[in-house]
Amino acid sequence: MGIGMAVTSVQNALILHAIAAPIIFAAISWFYFSKFAYTTPGRTAIVFTSFVILVDFFVVAILVQRSLDMFASPLGTWIPFALIFTATYLTGTYVEKRSGVPASSGV
Repeated sequence: MGIGMAVTSVQNALILHAIAAPIIFAAISWFYFSKFAYTTPGRTAIVFTSFVILVDFFVVAILVQRSLDMFASPLGTWIPFALIFTATYLTGTYVEKRSGVPASSGV
C-alpha cells in the first residue's frame, strides 16, 4: 500500500490492493496445500485471514498510522480480508479435489 500511495492516488492504491491481495494469497495457498496441507481449507483460510487482520491492526494501524481509521474503509480493509479468505478457501478446495487427498482435519 505504501508504494501504491506514493505512485498513484489513494483510491487507485486501494483498488490495486484489493486485486493483488487475493492473488498473492491464492499463490501462497497453492504452495501450502501442494506441499503441506496440514489443515483444511476452511481452517487455513481462517488462519491466513486472521494473520493479516492482526498485522494490519497491530503493525499498520497502531504502530505506523497510529489510528484505527483504516478499518472504516471497506475497500481498504474489509473487502481485501473477505477476498483473502475466499481465495485461500477456494484454492485449498481446488488443490484438495485435484490431488484426491483431503487435508488433515487436525490443526
